[in-house]
Amino acid sequence: MLDADFFRRWMTATAASVDREAQRLTALDSEIGDADHGINMQRGFTAVTAALEEEAPDTPGAVLVLAARQLISKVGGASGPLYGTLLRRTGKELGDTAEVGEEQLAAALREGVDAVMKLGGAAPGDKTMIDALVPAVDALADGFAAARAAAEQGAEATIPLQARKGRASYLGERSIGHQDPGATSSALLIAALEEAAEG
Repeated sequence: MLDADFFRRWMTATAASVDREAQRLTALDSEIGDADHGINMQRGFTAVTAALEEEAPDTPGAVLVLAARQLISKVGGASGPLYGTLLRRTGKELGDTAEVGEEQLAAALREGVDAVMKLGGAAPGDKTMIDALVPAVDALADGFAAARAAAEQGAEATIPLQARKGRASYLGERSIGHQDPGATSSALLIAALEEAAEG
């Protein structure tokens, strides 16, 4: 069973990973976006870890809702609302229970991903974070390592795609040949689940 400590570890592992990869995320974003994705995500997840140290929520759902609030208020551009929606909806689906199973997490995360698709109007193949998140959620039934691999493959699979949503879509065919920064940061979020489980 996964408790609030697991979810705190998930968020802090994501923050550490975003910290390490911030320059790469910004470099990817400089090719097809506003060149600020790494910096924005870093600022958001730094705020998440600070808030979790201050408040220490005692249920999995509350951890994610608190993280969502920080991301919505601190991350610029579209990423704040999209990541905030993902975590808030997932947290709301988990409810007030003190512990959740992996199946519950997978079902809640699917609701979160659906909410992101609704908010952003993106579908798989549009070269967005959805291209990493959908395969990850599909693979979660086989465990965190499978989800991580699926998310990483999904992010890499955005390279040959032409962007149909977001800032990159303005580039048309020039968006082809670049890995999507949102899919890349989403893969970091999923990879951190496996780290949290090991920790």
